[in-house]
Amino acid sequence: MKISLSWLQSYLNIDQDPTEIAEILTEIGLEVEGFEEVEQIKGSLRDLIVGKVMTCEKHPNADRLSLTTVNTGSDTLQIVCGAPNVAAGQKVIVAPVGTILYHKEGKSWKISKGKIRGTISEGMICAEDEIGLGEDHSGIKVLDENFEVGEPLAKYYDTSTDIVFEIGLTPNRSDATSHMGVARDLYAALKVNYDYSGNIAWPDVDHWIVDNEALPIQVEVLQPDACPRYAGVTISDIKIEESPQWLKSRLQNIGLRPINNVVDVTNFVLHELGQPLHAFDYDKIKQKAIKVQTLPAGTPFLSLDEQERKLHENDLMICDGDGHGMCIGGVFGGLGSGVTDQTTNIFLESAHFNAKWIRRTSERHLLFTDAARIFEKGSDPNICVLALKRAALLIRELAGGKISSKIVDIYPDPVEPCKVTLDYQHLSRLIGAEIDPVEVEEIIDAMDMEIVEKTDKTISVLVPTNKVDVTREADLIEEVLRIYGFNRIPDKSRMSFSINASEMTDQVRLRNKASDYLVAQGFYEIMGLSMIDKKYIDNKIFELSEHEIVRINNTSNVQIEVMRPNLLITALETIRYNQNRQTNEIRTFEFGKSYVRRNDDYQEMDHLGIAVAGWGLESWLVPTFPNDNREYYALKSIVENLLALFGVHRWEETILEDTYWQFAVDYSLQSNQLVRFGRISEEICDKMDIRGGVFFADFRWKELLEVQKVDLVQVQEPSKYPVVRRDLALVVEDGVSFRSIEKVIRRKLGKVLKELNLFDVYRNKEVLGEGQKSYAISLLLSDASKTFSDKEIDALMNGLLKELENEVGTRLR
Repeated sequence: MKISLSWLQSYLNIDQDPTEIAEILTEIGLEVEGFEEVEQIKGSLRDLIVGKVMTCEKHPNADRLSLTTVNTGSDTLQIVCGAPNVAAGQKVIVAPVGTILYHKEGKSWKISKGKIRGTISEGMICAEDEIGLGEDHSGIKVLDENFEVGEPLAKYYDTSTDIVFEIGLTPNRSDATSHMGVARDLYAALKVNYDYSGNIAWPDVDHWIVDNEALPIQVEVLQPDACPRYAGVTISDIKIEESPQWLKSRLQNIGLRPINNVVDVTNFVLHELGQPLHAFDYDKIKQKAIKVQTLPAGTPFLSLDEQERKLHENDLMICDGDGHGMCIGGVFGGLGSGVTDQTTNIFLESAHFNAKWIRRTSERHLLFTDAARIFEKGSDPNICVLALKRAALLIRELAGGKISSKIVDIYPDPVEPCKVTLDYQHLSRLIGAEIDPVEVEEIIDAMDMEIVEKTDKTISVLVPTNKVDVTREADLIEEVLRIYGFNRIPDKSRMSFSINASEMTDQVRLRNKASDYLVAQGFYEIMGLSMIDKKYIDNKIFELSEHEIVRINNTSNVQIEVMRPNLLITALETIRYNQNRQTNEIRTFEFGKSYVRRNDDYQEMDHLGIAVAGWGLESWLVPTFPNDNREYYALKSIVENLLALFGVHRWEETILEDTYWQFAVDYSLQSNQLVRFGRISEEICDKMDIRGGVFFADFRWKELLEVQKVDLVQVQEPSKYPVVRRDLALVVEDGVSFRSIEKVIRRKLGKVLKELNLFDVYRNKEVLGEGQKSYAISLLLSDASKTFSDKEIDALMNGLLKELENEVGTRLR
């Protein structure tokens, strides 16, 4: 949120420099993310001159250019101009040679003498956007007759600079959504901590009078729970025109584009007092009546951005007497009822809407306006009439109108200030320091809270209705602490804390451990949405029964209405996105949840998903593998290293056949699946427009945490007896996996087996026979209590070979 220092200074007599103001605002919880100096007019003001166009002729070499002579008082300049509205006799803004102007992006450029289409040009006639006077670039800025030729432009325009703070406002601070809200907080801090003796200068509305009652209006609120207060007034005989410079500068400094005097006043009051307003063309209101109501679901509504929107049954609408929607209440105006250049009479609205209603409507239609932002935080219902009078008086002043009705104010259940009691002992306990009760009272008074009761131990106050988040004692303590100053809380010289031991698994630490390993292997962590596009399910890209799918009513985006059944979908979306941007080697991982429905029960499961596409495509360091499955073996290594990292070293391996996978493997322990990994089917990759193979590992995170032994440390004395090595060359059928052989060897040899290694796979049908292969295996054997004899080793090997032959069908080569 942008806050103007000059705007604050119109309420407070402050002379602190911007850095000090920024520090004070940050101290009281309005964190200043930065500030900048804003010029009212962009350019070297001393060089911009009022000139008069003496002659204007068509350029001899270009139809769209004009050749002018301009009198600047002391000189007559020949200037080539491309504006369509330039004409002889006009008073204009001239930038002579040497003047520095600025682009909107902030870059400067210097006016120089040169030839344009073969004709000398000695300067430039300026449009208003080129010097910061506005946004219009349709033509040059034509000045009024009261501008004197030869005078510097700085004589007629505000040439001062302003400081604009960028404040990071937290969602609960509804009281600080305006300049007055920030000023009230700043006032309290200055009064308590900086001996400020002044007061806040509130906008003066004491001279409010009703000029006539020529434009009556009837208002009916049919949805009082959505609109607790609705106020309005009519203004007649206005003239829509450009706003004065002071008002335009106020708005431009905080990043708003001036439109006209009426709309600019409503925007000004919104940012001044935090009360959104809306102006309707009175002559377009049917039956001269306003109805605040909802309309049937699906009712079309043409909004200001010329988009036709289908209304929800809970969208609050401001309707005319015929029940036709003119405005989405508190969110966005309609195209047919707003103020135009032809408007002469208006109805000015100032209302308080229910925050929940506004938030839901804003999200349903993706309309995140300034008004909606304030209403959804919770506006102050008791400022509606003050803001209405302020805006109406400004419109009467700037547009020449007359107040033509009494104020209509429908407020059946006035919101009263909330009573909160503060216990001084609780205050000291929560903030870690004692504050003198007298100073607490000073802080409360500075924040405009009325003290209604006090004792030696407690104080009760009425919290203003602009602070909708202050409803409990803890909230009030926070308010006191903000103004008192966080920096005033002393640091303790001694810090005490207790060491807690728990048998529960530290999931965050283990997750970070896995993340650190994967990042070190060149993987990038991704965070996918828990919701996916329904096309993946409806188009049968992923085969799931309707009973398994979890659908939600996503009003923000009707396409994204399915909770993802697995992490594979978001991994494939990420791979496709990167491949479309010329990235071919992709390694990602994600911690997330899947959502499925089984047996009428909704299941939410934690996963770690690891995806690989194109690992080592162009590196001679990466070996080749059969069927181009290098990524599979790389992923398998990652999976097994992760299991080892978590202290899991024994598992059951199952070859899987599944519609998602071209081939896959399950690793299980104690009948619980730990991880499934393999190559995703080509059919799914084709449907997702992914080039090449995708290899994916899906860890069941909860099951892995249940069997992990990261913190189990085992200490064993090194054996003092020698290690014996034996090499075996085992011939097996081509379909026999090494894992099945390893399982038999480990079970048979038990603790004496120290290391098992597969160091070669040999295939040769002339030597081994058709469909045969040979595994070359090394075994390291050792007994902690003795040295093996040759006889004992031979007995072990003979028994092992016999068991391998019986269970796996191996023979010694």
